[in-house]
Order: sequence, then structure tokens, then C-alpha cells
Amino acid sequence: MKLLTHNMLTSNIIKGVKNGYPLKISASDVQLIDVDFNPEFITRMIPKINWKVLHEAAQSLGHANDLPAELNAEYEADQEFLKKTHHVLLEVEVQEGDLICPETERKFPISHGIPNMLLKEEEI
Repeated sequence: MKLLTHNMLTSNIIKGVKNGYPLKISASDVQLIDVDFNPEFITRMIPKINWKVLHEAAQSLGHANDLPAELNAEYEADQEFLKKTHHVLLEVEVQEGDLICPETERKFPISHGIPNMLLKEEEI
């Protein structure tokens, strides 16, 4: 699971959950996967992500040094910043672990890089 995906997932779908974002990450296997750098894509994605959540996720996986804590207002012209953001969003990949609801502590498993967000019948 890429951190781009993590940034958009929530557990608000569970009955009674009001604050299901951001999901915490408990990773047992994190891999770095090479992805071609596309500065236009990264520039378009940055306004759509929650920067604080991305930074915290990167920090929890040991990649906080790759990103500044604050989003630079002039990021579009900063190629080094775009490359670091690309790395964290698309190349840091959780292969095995869990996503954890911040309200209920319900765990959603990540297996082979795919988060399983399916609910049990009683959670619907």
C-alpha cells in the first residue's frame, strides 16, 4: 500500500465511527519500489492530500527525513521537494501490516501491499 492510498483511506464506514481518519499504520514489511518520477502528477496530487497526515505516516515508517513537516508554498518550482514527495507518496510501500482505526482500534490487514477494508456484518 502506497502512502498516497493511505492518505485517502478512512474507517468512517464502520457503524458508529465519527473520527475514522487518519488510520494509524502498523507495518511489519515496508519496501521501496522504484517508480518513474512524474513531476506533473506529483504537483497535481499535492493539493489533494493531507500534508500533516502524509508527514506523520512517513515518520511512522522511518521516512520523515524525506519530507519537511510543513508544505512549501513554492513547491511547484522545487524539483528536489517534488522528488522527495514522489518518493514518499509512491515508492514507500507497506507490504504487510495493519491499518488501525483511531477511534475503535479496529485493525484492517495489509497483505501483499493491499489493504483489506471489508467489514464484518455486525460493523455495517
